[in-house]
Parts: sequence; structure tokens; C-alpha cells
Amino acid sequence: MKIAIGSDHAGFNLKEQIKNYLLEKNNTVLDQGTYNTDSVDYPDFALPVCEKVKNEEVDFGILVCYTGIGMSICANKVKKIRAALVCNEESAKLTREHNNANVLCLGAKDINFEEAKKIVDIFLNTSFTYGRHERRVNKITQIEEKYAK
Repeated sequence: MKIAIGSDHAGFNLKEQIKNYLLEKNNTVLDQGTYNTDSVDYPDFALPVCEKVKNEEVDFGILVCYTGIGMSICANKVKKIRAALVCNEESAKLTREHNNANVLCLGAKDINFEEAKKIVDIFLNTSFTYGRHERRVNKITQIEEKYAK
């Protein structure tokens, strides 16, 4: 699997742990930064990850900041991105099954690495269930199209 990953300074340590975990599992990981804990602005790292997902250069994106909220807000401004802020295993499963999310957002203050591994595994290995959920995701796409400039 090919995954783009990015973080701000507050998410850097968790991003690095997730990146190494994914590499150990023989995934291809495109690290879009940041590359240290110096203060940076999260939109500068959300956008390159989302562009890779949007352009189908990767299968999924993962974004990490202090709460995951800023990354989620920023990611969802990009057309074709359905980013989900996830803090537990059930939400990781449901956002893939029901929302066909393609970007996982994590809050480094809320989850530890062991929890993050479980969430990442579930997110990456759960399939969209289509059916009534496809109709709903299509409505999200229609909203996106209506308000895209």
C-alpha cells in the first residue's frame, strides 16, 4: 500500500512512529514533513498529503497534529478528500465503511502510539461497504461540486 503522511511540530513524534511502523509492514510511505519539532503551520503539511491522495498518487493519507482538528479542517477543504479525525478503533472502522474516508487525522495529545497502530491498521484495511452509504457519499460529492470554485 502507498501512503502519504504529514504532521506539524506537535504531531511529529507520533508521525515518525507511525511512518516507521508502516515501513516495517512493507508499505510505501511518502513523508511530506515536517521533519523536526520546530514550530510550523499545519496547513503547509496537510495540503501536500491531500494533493497526493486527490491525484491518486497514494492510496491513503495520514495527518497528525496536536488535536487532529486543524489537519482535519484543512484536509476537508481539498476537493475529493474525505478526512476523518479518529480517536478510537470503532470510528476508524466506521469512517471507512460508511464514509469512504481517504485521509486519517490523528491527535497526538489524545492517542498514544499503541492506540495509533490499531487505528491505522483498521483504517487502512477496512473497505467501503457501498449500499446506502454510497448514496450518502455521493451527496457529499455533490455539495463539494456545488461549492467548488
